[in-house]
Amino acid sequence: MSENSTNTSSSLNPKSFSSNNGLPRKRFYRARAHSNPLSDSHFPVPIKPSHLSLSHHYPHFFPSSSPDQSDGQKRIEFADIGCGFGGLLVTLSTMYPDTLMMGMEIRDKVTEYVKERIKALRASLGSCHNVSVIRTNSMKYLPNYFDKGQLSKMFFLFPDPHFKEKNHRRRVISDSLLDEYAYVMKVGGMVYAVTDVEELGEWMSGCLERHCLFERVGDDEVEADPVTKVLESATEEGQKVIRNGGQTFRSVFRRVAA
Repeated sequence: MSENSTNTSSSLNPKSFSSNNGLPRKRFYRARAHSNPLSDSHFPVPIKPSHLSLSHHYPHFFPSSSPDQSDGQKRIEFADIGCGFGGLLVTLSTMYPDTLMMGMEIRDKVTEYVKERIKALRASLGSCHNVSVIRTNSMKYLPNYFDKGQLSKMFFLFPDPHFKEKNHRRRVISDSLLDEYAYVMKVGGMVYAVTDVEELGEWMSGCLERHCLFERVGDDEVEADPVTKVLESATEEGQKVIRNGGQTFRSVFRRVAA
């Protein structure tokens, strides 16, 4: 059976998509490696952050139907932009079990895989109650999900390099997009960007350096940060780079006051 027929057939038993331990099989959720973030997408987007249903994404923390991100409620603090297959979310979920985290992924099959992975880990291990994923285009709709100054950490791990110069406007970190990222981040919040493409690493670092609301974090603080220790190893892309003996380029910046 071809991959396409496997992915689209509605007559298959859903259990055939899972391994013996209940985790989804990645090969059934393969999608194109890249997506054009400037193209029109068709998925629901909340009108404003208060319309995002936290009880749907985090039922363990919101057992009653409390649909809104309202004042006084627990709020999402970490956002993994382009979360891929969810490796970072799963890793951070145990490091920060009381912190709500959201993975944002534009590819539909990959998003479905992460949903099933989280569902399986919640059922089998009782973990990952604090993480969730949503299919969206974060380059267009981030303020629809998060209020001003809400996030304390944002992750951009191994984003699409968009090598051609004409496609640089598709890069997930740019001078203009940093205005939106600064808007949803609290003062003191951290941005983590990692790539195995040196030119892209210089691009992302340069954009962050130029922006007046971000400052580079010193090497000593970066090395002492427990998050930086898992950035390269937590994701599928990072593991591939490690296996192949490749090099990564990391930038860590802090949101500063205006």
